[in-house]
Amino acid sequence: QVQLVESGGGLVQAGGSLRLSCAASGQTFRRNFMAWFRQAPEKERKFVAAIRWSDGSTWYADSVKGRFVISREFAKDTVYLQMNSLKPDDTADYYCAARRLGGDLEVDDYDYWGQGTQVTVSS
Repeated sequence: QVQLVESGGGLVQAGGSLRLSCAASGQTFRRNFMAWFRQAPEKERKFVAAIRWSDGSTWYADSVKGRFVISREFAKDTVYLQMNSLKPDDTADYYCAARRLGGDLEVDDYDYWGQGTQVTVSS
C-alpha cells in the first residue's frame, strides 16, 4: 500500500508563492508516477503536474506552465509543488496522487490519493 500526506497549503495574496509537500510511504514501485491535482469549489478535479519518480521527468497543465514546478526528493520520499505567481484562479483543494503505470497522466485514475490541502489566493 501507499500513503500520501500533503501539507503546505494556506492563504496567500495574488502574485505570491507557496510550496506544497506530499510525503509518500509504501512500496516505491507502486508510485512510479506522482501528480498533483486540484479541485475548485463546485468544479471538477483537474490535473496540475506530474513527475516520474525514477528520472524526474515532468508534465504540466498549460494553465500552470512557467509558474509551478514539481520536483521530488529521494531522501525524504517527498514530492513538492512550488507555486509561483499565484492567481485567484489557483484557489482550490490540492491533492497528491500516485500510480504505478504510465499512460495519460492527466486522467485522474490514480491508485492512491492524499487527503488534500487547501490553497486560497486572495486578489
